[in-house]
Amino acid sequence: MDESGREAGMAARAAEEAPAILAAAGVAAAAGLALGAAGAPAALAAAFGAALGAAFRASLGVAAGCAVARLGGFGAATPAPPSPAAVDQAPPPTLDALAPGLGRALLEQLPAGVLLIDEFGRVIFQNAAATDVVERSVAGLPYAAALRAPAMTEAVAAALADQRPADIDVTLQRAKERVIHAAIRPLPRAELSAPGADGEPPRPAVLIMLEDRTRAAKAEALRRDFVAYASHELKTPLASISGFIETLQGHAKSDPAATERFLRIMAQQTERMKRLVEDLLSLNRIEINEHVRPRDPVDLATVAWEVASALSPLAQAQGTRIEVSLPREGMMTRGSHDEVAQVFVNLMDNAVKYAGHGGPVRVTRAQPTPGRAGMIGVTVADSGPGIAREHLPRLTERFYRVDAARSRERGGTGLGLAIAKHILNRHRADLSVTSKLGEGSRFTVWFPATPDEAAAPEPPVGAAQ
Repeated sequence: MDESGREAGMAARAAEEAPAILAAAGVAAAAGLALGAAGAPAALAAAFGAALGAAFRASLGVAAGCAVARLGGFGAATPAPPSPAAVDQAPPPTLDALAPGLGRALLEQLPAGVLLIDEFGRVIFQNAAATDVVERSVAGLPYAAALRAPAMTEAVAAALADQRPADIDVTLQRAKERVIHAAIRPLPRAELSAPGADGEPPRPAVLIMLEDRTRAAKAEALRRDFVAYASHELKTPLASISGFIETLQGHAKSDPAATERFLRIMAQQTERMKRLVEDLLSLNRIEINEHVRPRDPVDLATVAWEVASALSPLAQAQGTRIEVSLPREGMMTRGSHDEVAQVFVNLMDNAVKYAGHGGPVRVTRAQPTPGRAGMIGVTVADSGPGIAREHLPRLTERFYRVDAARSRERGGTGLGLAIAKHILNRHRADLSVTSKLGEGSRFTVWFPATPDEAAAPEPPVGAAQ
């Protein structure tokens, strides 16, 4: 068999075995296949696969890149590196360096974001996963403008100038804060040719792989918070329970009255710890899915009436009542019924606990404002002692309490408003708070209104039943 026949056989076998290679080598094999099929030289395809292999700890990318490079017939010669004159005269930006075909399709399907940077520092390719990470198209832009993260741009500059690889974690401030791991790998200079020569597209000089680690970072932050805050919050009730156990084992062992009283206090402290753990778990679930907006139709008026009715016995026990001045229905938004209910529970429960005997808790429809066009608001107002201005910006912080002793006395965990804030963030909603000492507080939640929201009829006024 002549040389052309052998190469044809090798090409056929490479094409038949490409899916198996991709499955075995994962991300590294896919990248090598892709660059080879897109028409890169064999050595460059191998280097590309090796770079990904080093980042993802896979090794077959090199073989895959070489195999498909030969499939395209590009393994014959290695182009000379660009001359200084060619590098000094950068051609007009080319938006994409990869032609349509199998290679491009494979790169597009990679679960990791991939950006290719040419020797002039321009983005010449991005796959769909990279678009999800950077939240826009950056093809043709200088890498500094595309990435907008100083640590990442410095690492890319080092890769271009000194062939220095890097693995870094950066925080991108986009619509939502995102934590990204970037694996930056320079491609060998020997494989680079002057872009534009003989009509060739720009050659990739740096490979950037992007992995969204936002969920993992949030989980780690939550773990740290749990250890720091929960240990502090659990210390007091645990010490109390431990002390009572010792007392019951000692001189109070034969005192039925003391035993009854101590067991009642221990039950209260245990219930407090249970509420704390439940609130932390609830906060965890909400934070993990905070970037995913719920889409079910929810009637704010209906939910507010349901919550007010459920909390009426608690209000009566506290010597107050909940008055709802809302229509029975017609205040439509998009969201999660249970999470919206939790927001109203937290706000009304706080109002009932801290209003005292000063007057009823009032739930009303907020008047629209120019700054919140297209939104509907519900206000929960109390007639309690009010909150000093310096405390208002910190009310939604975890475990923050204006009066810590009073909050613990009334069963508060310090997490209610933090949970409400994260639920509102998930719904693209907002919370505003106004308060004056001696005049009570007003908490208003604003939700995006749906286009088909019904016109609100005159609301009934009265205590929730």
